[in-house]
Amino acid sequence: MSVTATHFAGTRAILVELSDLQAVLALAARLDEAPLPGQLDVLAAAGTVLIKFDSRSAAKAAAATIPSLSLGSAPADTGKLVEIAVNYDGADLADVAKLTGLSAEAVIAAHTGQLWRAAFGGFAPGFAYLTGENRSLSVPRRGTPRTNVPAGAVALAGDYSAIYPRKSPGGWQLIGHSDALLWSLERESPALIRPMDRVRFVPARPSLSLRHGSAASAAVDDSPMPAVSAQAAAGTAPAGGLEIVSAGLQSLIQDLGRPGLGGLGVSAAGAVDPSAARAANRLVGNQRGDAVIENLMGSLILRAATDQVLAVTGARVDLTVSSPEHPARHPAQNAPFALLEGETLELSPSLAGLRCYVGVRGGVAGPLVLGSRSSDLMSGIGPRPLTAGDTIEVGAATGVHVVGAPEPSTLPELPGDGVTNLRFTAGPREDWFGPAGLATLSSQPWLVSTESNRIGVRLSLDDGGTALTRIREGELASEGVVWGALQVPPSGLPVLFLADHPVTGGYPVIGVVVPEDLPAAAQLAPGSRVRFVLVDPDTLVPRPTPPSNLARLGDRLAGHQQGNH
Repeated sequence: MSVTATHFAGTRAILVELSDLQAVLALAARLDEAPLPGQLDVLAAAGTVLIKFDSRSAAKAAAATIPSLSLGSAPADTGKLVEIAVNYDGADLADVAKLTGLSAEAVIAAHTGQLWRAAFGGFAPGFAYLTGENRSLSVPRRGTPRTNVPAGAVALAGDYSAIYPRKSPGGWQLIGHSDALLWSLERESPALIRPMDRVRFVPARPSLSLRHGSAASAAVDDSPMPAVSAQAAAGTAPAGGLEIVSAGLQSLIQDLGRPGLGGLGVSAAGAVDPSAARAANRLVGNQRGDAVIENLMGSLILRAATDQVLAVTGARVDLTVSSPEHPARHPAQNAPFALLEGETLELSPSLAGLRCYVGVRGGVAGPLVLGSRSSDLMSGIGPRPLTAGDTIEVGAATGVHVVGAPEPSTLPELPGDGVTNLRFTAGPREDWFGPAGLATLSSQPWLVSTESNRIGVRLSLDDGGTALTRIREGELASEGVVWGALQVPPSGLPVLFLADHPVTGGYPVIGVVVPEDLPAAAQLAPGSRVRFVLVDPDTLVPRPTPPSNLARLGDRLAGHQQGNH
């Protein structure tokens, strides 16, 4: 058992390759028992361990230290047996039969006829990567991932099987569905299947309805907690706070997230533009991590139940405060203002940017879930999206923080050509694309797709653009990914991961956007154009890239024409 290679995954994380799964588990256990300086999170996968750090210097020191660590032995095999009932009616069952050379009935027999082992978690809370006793059902992922895989879907990819705990994007082949409750915060151990557990799949009987608390329950828990407390919903909460008159396209409660829980399959979540969220809190005199309202493209309308102090940052919107007793006024953005009892604040549709943040003095109150009040749309953890009629409780202002002075907007200014520049560092899997792939990524603008969301910015080709092409064949085993990763599916169209991204992925990551530019990425509206600039990870200064294939062809044609003259 040994470390075979280390790769930087952005400026503050390293991806460690190991000789086998036992070495992966041993290193993960070693880092859990004795964390390295600056270590924030550890995520074990099939043949790698992703380690996140709080600084570039800590990541560089770890990269030099880890190859010489004594790993010891892997944890003892102490998992329990979990039996999962499956309805084999998946959309890809026939495709899996063709890929394996089996009949659909034989695929089902192979899936139920072997014992599966939970090797590691990831992707989403409750999602466990299961390894079988043989490779009879080894199949590639889909060429293009689905934007929505239903909760409870039973799937195959590579040598693994898994069950999706909730609706989410995914590229695995779907062979059936289960009613197993994979993740529940009401259980002492939220995950039904934990690493080293054994899993046996059995065909479900149509009349079978298993009860909650058994190995498989009657439903998949796919509903986030309410956005307001039970008292507020019942109308018995204290007469304070803010009432949502209209939530617009999407309004969420967010703070700075719940980092450090990747091993549980829980993404960091939190505000997609943390710089704007921190600014909103700073302006109203809150702690930097207090909860705020994240609103998509303006159109939010809220009313004050009692006097409040607010500030709006992020995407550029117009603000209107009105009441039956007073004429309308228009507070400035990026500055604190009063919203008195009975007054209504209306945000106009976004004029620039995508997400704005409403901070309220005292912070948005509510229960902590795994240490955060943030809503995680990928994992389904935290409060649900806000809707009209919700009442948001506001906490009491504490400490000596005072209301701040107006500040410049955190929204970046666009260059003259209207294309947002995002700096990135190469790797950890740039070798799947080679120098020409890096050149293609950085030599052309990309369009932001309408399918983008808090999970990631999906990119499409601009006029005359070229998709990325792999120079390696085969499948990449699922491994940890970071916020800012540029993951590339077989379509060659990158996906830039944002706050709610899955903690693991099975497509190669050609590069990672630097943390300093992620707030700008959060403000990319559909239809906008973006350019990726390759930089040195230590200086963040642009570095030259080899010319793309098209550039080489143009140079040769130009030289040929000059020779003819």
